[in-house]
Amino acid sequence: MKKSILILTVMLCTLLLSGCDTLGRKETKIRDLEFVVVSESAIPENLFELLEEMKGESFHYVYSDREYLYICVGYGAQKHSGYSIAVDGLYLTDKAIHAETTLIGPDGDNLKRNTPSYPYIVLKTDYLEQTVIIK
Repeated sequence: MKKSILILTVMLCTLLLSGCDTLGRKETKIRDLEFVVVSESAIPENLFELLEEMKGESFHYVYSDREYLYICVGYGAQKHSGYSIAVDGLYLTDKAIHAETTLIGPDGDNLKRNTPSYPYIVLKTDYLEQTVIIK
């Protein structure tokens, strides 16, 4: 019994200490990244097919052709048309690429129509071998 408690204590201490390095450290923004919003007709065909399958649900997806990085954010099925998506930021930190977007609701005219929509956005930027964090 004492041996089990000692093993659990050592495992817990190891787990806690391994996370201490990142707890107090903030990521440092290096620079904003240049990007374009890709029109539906310019999305690579295999990526477009995948997005069409996923668009009914919220999703985050990153695709690369080793020349460009495509960062895809979908907000799932919406009851009305007229939604848009704002890009709040796309930037590089010392640890990752960060993409931030916001769904913007429809105006009053579109709220009167019950036409479902599936808003998503595809951002294209130069390829970087970094983890992508989407907010």
